[in-house]
Amino acid sequence: MASNDEKKGGGGFFSTIASSLSNLGSAMHKSVNGLLGYEGLEVIDPEGGTEDAEEEAQRGRWKQEDRDGYWKMMQKYIGSDVTSMVTLPVLIFEPMTMIQKMAELMEYSHLLDLADECEDPYMRLVYASSWAISVYYAYQRTWKPFNPILGETYEMVNHGGITFIAEQVSHHPPMSAGHAENEHFTYDVTSKLKTKFLGNSVDVYPVGRTRVTLKRAGVVLDLVPPPTKVNNLIFGRTWVDSPGEMIMTNLTTGDKVVLYFQPCGWFGAGRYEVDGYVYNAAEEPKILMTGKWNQSMSYQPCDLEGEPLSGTELKEVWRVAAVPENDKFQYTYFAHKINSFDTAPKKLLASDSRLRPDRYALEKGDLSKAGAEKSSLEERQRAEKRNREAKGHQFTPRWFDLSGEVTPTPWGELEVYQYNGKYTEHRASIDAADIINEVDVKSIEFNPWQYGNLAAE
Repeated sequence: MASNDEKKGGGGFFSTIASSLSNLGSAMHKSVNGLLGYEGLEVIDPEGGTEDAEEEAQRGRWKQEDRDGYWKMMQKYIGSDVTSMVTLPVLIFEPMTMIQKMAELMEYSHLLDLADECEDPYMRLVYASSWAISVYYAYQRTWKPFNPILGETYEMVNHGGITFIAEQVSHHPPMSAGHAENEHFTYDVTSKLKTKFLGNSVDVYPVGRTRVTLKRAGVVLDLVPPPTKVNNLIFGRTWVDSPGEMIMTNLTTGDKVVLYFQPCGWFGAGRYEVDGYVYNAAEEPKILMTGKWNQSMSYQPCDLEGEPLSGTELKEVWRVAAVPENDKFQYTYFAHKINSFDTAPKKLLASDSRLRPDRYALEKGDLSKAGAEKSSLEERQRAEKRNREAKGHQFTPRWFDLSGEVTPTPWGELEVYQYNGKYTEHRASIDAADIINEVDVKSIEFNPWQYGNLAAE
């Protein structure tokens, strides 16, 4: 576990993030200046291996000729936000979209059920924050999800009584909105990623708002996650780190939990480690939490100095589920479930991510077709935009509305989208129907287009 000063946040949220990102740059790295001809490029080895810089740089999924060409193409974007401005090769993608990835947060949703059933307000935050941490095991995958097409959706109705709907509500800037609900909680998120491309790495800032309402407890929880850094995009073995603080606040009571994600240090020291406290509204520590975001989280009651109470013991609250061995994309069983047509709901929306031809081709291992389909979808999206603008129309999301609220985040302001309830009505009408025409889901043509499914002229 970290020292008390580290657990309690040191210089605060913003200073911790700044120092964490700075320290990461000085972690175990090897310069390849002169060896490969790329001045200033660093290859960071998270395990602190003994290979020399040139050998380490040659590792990874890229062939040498691909690395050279991609590096030359990407140099002009250094320092820029590349969320939606760069056409990337399908080689680096996984067969999942960003809005599907949003649904991965539901894998351990039973922790939110426990939070809602819990009478202790501090244990409520232990369960809820462990739920927020649980998704990081899945987020360590180094493959890039597909950017959703404007109007694209993803729906899930077959996990823990949850109904989940997500929609791509904006293309420039790329923004998604999601809503999930069961008998215990509602989950609402507006997601807008901001990136900074640094050459061989990229910083990802979650400019979003996540709110969870616990129905029985009658409280609203607000989540601010840490930033993420993806290392060795082109040279070396790609790996992910999320140094900084995660803060979950009970907006109803003022209680909060602050968890510090340790940056990866020399020889992998501190990698995956998470330490922190649950505080009451007076900012007094009540429960300490510790663990690793890729393994498990535990908790123990503490005194006002943050020390464990005598007569208590450290108890585990969450542990990562078993995962497939040697999975090509490092998917969990739940990630495969998200992608599966077998678990698609009745009357699947034609705009659903599962139906994307590029995603499906990549899942089947056909990179050539996946690349061609990806280019086709991107061009049709541009054509639809031209058609929409020519008619003087503005895109309107189907399942979410702009709330008019602009909320501050550590990385910029965010326009908040709110769930409009129409999907609940849509799903209820389908579930209530006596006769459902059986349709081969795979035969449905992907169609998120609201203003004409146009090809390039």
